[in-house]
Amino acid sequence: MQNNDPKILDLFESNVSFGHSNGWIQNLGDLKKDFSSKKVVYKEIKQTEVSEIKKFKNTFSIRRKIKVSGLYKDQDFEMKLALLEIWIKKKSIWKLWSRQSVEIKP
Repeated sequence: MQNNDPKILDLFESNVSFGHSNGWIQNLGDLKKDFSSKKVVYKEIKQTEVSEIKKFKNTFSIRRKIKVSGLYKDQDFEMKLALLEIWIKKKSIWKLWSRQSVEIKP
């Protein structure tokens, strides 16, 4: 997602549910619109920890922590997030199906 590379959108399942730490939930159309409008611009996303990986058939659940910085409506932001991601495999390709984040307060 760094520098809003549109190739990241190829990783998302067509019916993805992308939940942000502020309660904002986006679908694929919303994500595409925000990428092209630059409403949110990610400068850096750095994984800091993977705490759990579980597999069931063609589904993976991953819990991890990231540090993210960027611009939201031209305002700088930086935060640490805990993520839960659900990935599914379709036609030999892994796609993000669902994601929820929670901000980690200092």
